[in-house]
Amino acid sequence: MNLELISEHACFGGVQRYLRHDSRVIGLPMRLGVYLPPQALQGARVPAVIYLAGLTCTEETFPIKAGAQRIAAELGLALVSPDTSPRGAGVPGEAEHWDFGVGAGFYLDATQAPWRTHWRMESYVVDELRGLLDALPDALPGAPSIDTARLGLMGHSMGGHGALTLALRHPGAFRTLSAIAPIAAPSRCPWGIKAFTGYLGEDRTTWAAHDASELMRAQGSAPYPAGILVDQGEADKFLADQLHPEALEQACAAIGQPLTLRRHAGYDHGYYFIQTVIEDHLRHHAGGLA
Repeated sequence: MNLELISEHACFGGVQRYLRHDSRVIGLPMRLGVYLPPQALQGARVPAVIYLAGLTCTEETFPIKAGAQRIAAELGLALVSPDTSPRGAGVPGEAEHWDFGVGAGFYLDATQAPWRTHWRMESYVVDELRGLLDALPDALPGAPSIDTARLGLMGHSMGGHGALTLALRHPGAFRTLSAIAPIAAPSRCPWGIKAFTGYLGEDRTTWAAHDASELMRAQGSAPYPAGILVDQGEADKFLADQLHPEALEQACAAIGQPLTLRRHAGYDHGYYFIQTVIEDHLRHHAGGLA
């Protein structure tokens, strides 16, 4: 595997690394961040939480802004932060909109030209990324080992949409699940309608397979009986038009899926909110990945 170490930084007894590799799924170079806690550096095979970031973000946004490494070091969790889309594809118009194209992959495999060639973030996260983590010790001699049988998935905003939908679409791939201010019903919000029309086409019957609330309603039983954690700020300017957490809440209630949906007065959509709740999310995952 062609894996390049771009940089590394000591952090809370562990190490934050940034990596680049030639993606067979995307067909372009991709970057990701990996935080290895001190337990991993000491030889333990540690579980990992994959964090899917939101619109306009990169693999560096979460590691730099969320303040997650301190608690991950305590809990012995690796943190994995992939980029949010392909970059450098040369698709006409790919960088014209902040909410579509570059930095806005929506964690699905596009079916429409010209996006379907490279915009395959679902396959990248679910299939290729797991294999990449398995191969770390061989690709980077001396690299600690991550236990890919113990993976949690979380995300924010577009990434919260990605976490919920990928976990529901791929049963058993992720043991634990959480989201912060997720796009919970993309079929009915401007961000989702724009992305789904561009990536999946005009036929809305295909959209439900990538809509967390619709997917949840279609489950035969609770996919995460130990519970899903979701946090939402009530001062979030995107809450009313874009996020619709009540749709996910209703879908979970309909099938008996335990959901802890916490609403926080005064908090907005940004990383100050993520910093406030990240410890609870990592403890949620650590409990289920132990």
